[in-house]
Amino acid sequence: MATTTLPDTETDTRTKQLPPYAVILHDDDFNTMGFVSAVLQKVFGYALVKCVTLMLEAHKTGRSVVWVGPLEVAELKADQIHSCGPDPDAPKAKPLRVTVEPVG
Repeated sequence: MATTTLPDTETDTRTKQLPPYAVILHDDDFNTMGFVSAVLQKVFGYALVKCVTLMLEAHKTGRSVVWVGPLEVAELKADQIHSCGPDPDAPKAKPLRVTVEPVG
């Protein structure tokens, strides 16, 4: 009976952690503050106070990190925000502008 000798190698079976991604809300001059807060509540389930804080940060600084996590979920959240459409009470409104960016 023949025996086979395998090379002495170590196999790294650890799972590599993927870097987190941020959903960034960008300020615009068209959608109302109330609409932006309502969209954040709907998509993320945040309390109104947190939504207003995130919306005000975007309003004052031009952008706000509204969520951080895996890329696939970040892309889904960005799509959900876009699917809410523009503010129906603002005639020149467009869907909220969000981007997905790597953290760090």
